[in-house]
Amino acid sequence: MKLQGLPTVGLVRHHTKTALQFAAIAGGALLLIACGGNEADNQCAQLTDSGSVVVGSGLAGDPSAPEPSSGFKSKNLVSSKSYMVVSANPHASKAGCEVLKNGGSAVDAAVAVQMVLGLVEPQSSGLGGGAFMLHYDAKTKKVQAYDGRETAPAAATEDYLRRISATNAAPPLPVVTVPESGASFNLLRQSGRSIGTPGAVRMLELAHKDYGSMAWKDLFQSGIQLASDGFPISGRMADAIAGSRVLLGTDPEAAAYFLNADGTAKTLGTMIKNPAYAATLSALASSGADALHKGPIAENIVKKIKLSSGGSPAFAITPGLTELSDLANYQAKKRDPVCTTYRSYMVCGMGAPSSGGITVASALGVLENFNMASYLPTAMDVNGGKPTAMGVHLISEAERLAYADRNKYIADTDFVPLPGGSPAALLSKSYLLSRSKLIDMGKSMGTASAGTFATGSNLGSSTAEGKGTTHMTIVDKQGNALVMTTTIESGMGSFRMTNGFLLNNQLTDFSVLPSDSTGIIANRIQANKRPRSSMAPTLVFKLADNGTMGDFVMGTGSPGGATIIQYVVKTLVGVLDWGMNAQQATSMVDFGAANSATTNFGGEHPNVNATIPAGGIAGGADPIVTTLRSMGHTVSVAAQVSGISTIVKTQRNGSPVLEGGADPRREGIALGDNFQ
Repeated sequence: MKLQGLPTVGLVRHHTKTALQFAAIAGGALLLIACGGNEADNQCAQLTDSGSVVVGSGLAGDPSAPEPSSGFKSKNLVSSKSYMVVSANPHASKAGCEVLKNGGSAVDAAVAVQMVLGLVEPQSSGLGGGAFMLHYDAKTKKVQAYDGRETAPAAATEDYLRRISATNAAPPLPVVTVPESGASFNLLRQSGRSIGTPGAVRMLELAHKDYGSMAWKDLFQSGIQLASDGFPISGRMADAIAGSRVLLGTDPEAAAYFLNADGTAKTLGTMIKNPAYAATLSALASSGADALHKGPIAENIVKKIKLSSGGSPAFAITPGLTELSDLANYQAKKRDPVCTTYRSYMVCGMGAPSSGGITVASALGVLENFNMASYLPTAMDVNGGKPTAMGVHLISEAERLAYADRNKYIADTDFVPLPGGSPAALLSKSYLLSRSKLIDMGKSMGTASAGTFATGSNLGSSTAEGKGTTHMTIVDKQGNALVMTTTIESGMGSFRMTNGFLLNNQLTDFSVLPSDSTGIIANRIQANKRPRSSMAPTLVFKLADNGTMGDFVMGTGSPGGATIIQYVVKTLVGVLDWGMNAQQATSMVDFGAANSATTNFGGEHPNVNATIPAGGIAGGADPIVTTLRSMGHTVSVAAQVSGISTIVKTQRNGSPVLEGGADPRREGIALGDNFQ
């Protein structure tokens, strides 16, 4: 047995509020030499070498203490007995964990987590954005998908993103000038045309009606208190503010909140309060999602979307065409999950309008035809070891094939049907076997062609997507599991703020062009349509002997725009094929490929040599990179921005245990009733 953050052999001192525990650990056995204290001290706290530390305590080792965003900080596996939450911020994980500790359901915890994430990680998600969720009901063994994706307004046309109007073919304004460089560029995401009708809160409300056990009004207190009392700005939030300082400065409310009086960015560790956000949460607690979709808050959202000028000195902005009726009429939807078999497992993901579930399943379906277990990483460590060149090659090639189909065929199926009318054709075992035969074991295909299906019309292709996203994975005491990926699209969304939260720029996930030389584009913008996403919240189960869904195995997901698919695939293969634990698979090098010649091999990882040798190019001294390049891959060792949150259910000494992994590239942590 191994305690979080502690060595596997030697003498360990563990401090609780009432006693010291001393444990000698040897040969895999735990001997309690002296014990005492309250077991509750280890609930929703992080175990460190010096003891249990509660998030927000301010004590040494507090995981919420702000520190610079370094890109990669190694993390250890966390183990819990009966419940766990993994999210991208310690405050959010703590809020969800407290709900679980008090008997709340996974959905209850998700509400609490999202309300805190929207405050402490505003660059990634929030009340002004959307989300996708999968929920597993342990009692009925049913997986339900929930769609809280934003929608285009009813007045949107296919030219909404590329022309000001039918009589003015100029692209939507503004044109932004960067003071430091003097460079000017068109910024569609700051136009009101980029902002979709938000859906995350309405989706959470829908799921809570189905699976909530605590009162809705009782799930907002952590967010309200943190917004009222204030919190220190974290490294990632500080970086996001600094990177968006000029554009945040064009919106008075955003400028007042994120910037100092002299226009400089608020920095790491600055205490920041958001009373407007606290008021919004209070309204949501008492009135439900209607507080966001009707009344004063909705009116303020529409006003921000309809702005026709901004900044100082003022510049012209093309207003959006969203009306109060768009917010009032918005509906979150229940969807069928996309569940397919992979070896001895059943993998369930999100269906359209997200492409994530189908594309992950497509890549896995191709990989199923190869013995991936024989290509496991070497030099295994807490960070997932060193991937092999062949493992990276096969996964990247499978993803190229999957992305080719994604880019062409997947969009909001309420508007554009999939080939054959369901995911079945794209995910058929025979079809994916034929796709696998296109892979050359010694050479990269570079760019793949989409498969051929009878769709009734010629279709073009699109790849647009931003990266302002976050993910949570939750398991409650009853064994219910939840995975939710939530977003405002690009970092800091549209830079427009109202009532304490940022508005999304989600409509830029649509193709700006309605067609290309091949034909109409499935993911073109249309009235009330939902833009395609790559969000891929994923649940995995053992296959029962009769081929049906068996016991829960794992939940995972990540932010990262279109690259989400790559992050999720490598994590799934890490656990299911390579036997990694939750932290190793999460921490492992981020690698993979969209449908281009470029293969990603995350240079932020300590097991990748991304240096530039004399006379060479970045990564030229890394043997895996060198081998991949000799196989025709154009390898990028640029830092990856995953935020994977993983929970794996396993056995330890004959008892079930939850193991959690939080991405070392972000600030998140796993919390639960810690296993000892």
